[in-house]
Amino acid sequence: MALANRTLFTGDNLYVLRGMNSESVDLFYLDPPFNSNATYSAPIGSEAAGAAFKDSWALDDVDVEWHGQIADEHPGAYRVIDAAGTAHSKGMQAYLIMMGIRLIEMRRILKPTGSIYLHCDPTASHYLKALMDCIFGQHQFRNEITWKRTARKYKGSQHAPKRFLTNGDTILFYADKRAQFNADAVVAPYTAENLKAFKLRDHRGSYYLDTAHNRASAASRPNLCYEYEGYWPPHESGWKTGLERMKELDAAGDIVRETGRLMRKVRPRAGIYRASIWDDIDAPDKPERTGYPTQKPVALLERIIQASSSEGDFVFDPFCGCATTLVAAEKLSRNWGGADLSDLAVKLVKQRIKRELGGLLFNVVHRTDIPKRTDQGKLPPPRSHAHRLYGEQEGMCKACRTHFPFRVMQVDHKVPQAKGGGDELDNLQMLCSGCNQRKGTGTMVELLAKLRQDGILRK
Repeated sequence: MALANRTLFTGDNLYVLRGMNSESVDLFYLDPPFNSNATYSAPIGSEAAGAAFKDSWALDDVDVEWHGQIADEHPGAYRVIDAAGTAHSKGMQAYLIMMGIRLIEMRRILKPTGSIYLHCDPTASHYLKALMDCIFGQHQFRNEITWKRTARKYKGSQHAPKRFLTNGDTILFYADKRAQFNADAVVAPYTAENLKAFKLRDHRGSYYLDTAHNRASAASRPNLCYEYEGYWPPHESGWKTGLERMKELDAAGDIVRETGRLMRKVRPRAGIYRASIWDDIDAPDKPERTGYPTQKPVALLERIIQASSSEGDFVFDPFCGCATTLVAAEKLSRNWGGADLSDLAVKLVKQRIKRELGGLLFNVVHRTDIPKRTDQGKLPPPRSHAHRLYGEQEGMCKACRTHFPFRVMQVDHKVPQAKGGGDELDNLQMLCSGCNQRKGTGTMVELLAKLRQDGILRK
């Protein structure tokens, strides 16, 4: 469904994502667990007291049915996950299954003009990048951003390490070529060293001289090869700008003849365009710090939101934790939504916005239900697909793998409706009446476990 602004879900984000309409989000930022094999908890007495999670994974921790869905819908992603299990561990395989099934939903929900930023660390960043290449398309990869967590001071170790110390995270940025990117909104200020280049001055201020001709070959930009004021392009390479822009620069007095050729005056802008290494934002400290484990600074999220969205756009964080993304989105006049397993996020977003935004008053829509999609129109009843499903399954029950006549087979929802599943064809299957009754409102994994326990299926 299309979510209302300031909506925060408590519950499994997979079910929330499955209930959201396609192409309804402008910007996803997610800071999921990193598979760091660590346990995190907030200090007693802090705002986030009670927040804790185990960041290690095993195949028992994930729904193996997800792996089957990934194999069916994204064979390339399935192969990446399978290879990670061989190259790294079954724990990494389990982690990527958990991430992959959610990224598939986010790909559906993201607008064609939208962007997604996935925050991770070197533990799994290379596997996650390969997974995102498969799901979003390698052509949508924009940057691998490195965020240096200790910008103002380096917190080293007094003990001799056996490797170089790690003090940076990775942010994977994917977006279609149609996506907005507001580079001017996040320019880096000039340093004193940068400004030394602008040592010439005229009535309009500082500048330096640069050649007006293009240093690349003319074949790369034939549209820049034009005659200007009696000057043919130097070295037959063309000019740096088009004809209309050249006329504008000349009218402003920014085209000069120097050493027998045309030069242009380059003046300082608001700053320089940022590169992919961010070393100017420190980890959160007081008073921003809530005590939440793995908390990220508001300034980091402000940069991402300013770069890849506009006022009024919808920002969603499916692992919103201590609500940093939501606070930053509110500060920048974006609409926002989020999800987290703990209802602590609701408390923290209210506390932080009251403190950090000067007591701004609004209602957070706190939901514990599962949303329902409204973008598919009225779907036919599930039973209308019974004959087709029976034929595709060759009369075999999907659970017990036994052949049955059509009259004892029943249409079942793979993802139960109670967990966000809909009536679309790819969420339907045929089970025998006995298996369907045993499954009830549970998952296929729960049903298969019962069948194995009873000796009906082999482990």
